[in-house]
Amino acid sequence: MRRATGARVQAEGVTLATREGPVYTGIGFVALPGTLTVFQADSGGGRSALLLTLTGRMRPSEGTVHVDGHVLPRRARRVRRISSLGLMDDVNALDDRLRVHEHLSEGLLLRMRPAARGLADEAMEAADLGDLDRRTLVKDLSMLERRRLGVALALLAEPRLLAVDDVDGGLSGEHQAAMWLTLGRLSAEGLTVVAACADSAALDGVAGQDTRGPIPIRRHSGHGSDDPADGGGTTGAGDGAGPGAVRVDDLLGHRGDGADREQA
Repeated sequence: MRRATGARVQAEGVTLATREGPVYTGIGFVALPGTLTVFQADSGGGRSALLLTLTGRMRPSEGTVHVDGHVLPRRARRVRRISSLGLMDDVNALDDRLRVHEHLSEGLLLRMRPAARGLADEAMEAADLGDLDRRTLVKDLSMLERRRLGVALALLAEPRLLAVDDVDGGLSGEHQAAMWLTLGRLSAEGLTVVAACADSAALDGVAGQDTRGPIPIRRHSGHGSDDPADGGGTTGAGDGAGPGAVRVDDLLGHRGDGADREQA
């Protein structure tokens, strides 16, 4: 698989708010090629919305994001071309009725451009699913296999920025560590990886020197570093799955026309 240099991501004062209130506020960080940046919030705490914003799929209310020099939301279409999403509820969930090889075939068709021979094999290997029987129905996969398949499908686009949501969801501590190791290895190979989780305990034992975070996401501004390159100083969105929890499907209509409008 072609390993393009990862994209540099810089966010400054990025905020998303709806009529119901803030989703995340004051996000500021820098993610360099070859790094894994981890954000943390409880379910419903704005994690998915933040990842959608960083990959050009959701329009923020204010602030600026630069991805590989492209300014969001003005250059959202170009950012979407160089970024991919792992599994995300209400966005690209797996179809339990399909077999693994059918999902891979569909993913290759969605590239809208020719794929190198063996790309699917390389993507599965990169997601640590090289030994999986591809005739397996998705409904029969373990949760770890499902999360890995989501990463493999994202890699079919040969992205420079990979965003993976809910890394820990439904996984044991051992399997969480295995997922973090996979993402860490992908970043070490040159990708820029941005991930989100609720529980980062398993990350502590496997984080490498190029891992940044976990960075808490909050809905209300807090105190942090003035240096956007200092991930530990980020403040942001969502503090739990309570009455004000954020649902991705509620936000998709909030993207705004600017998410798809570009200037030459």
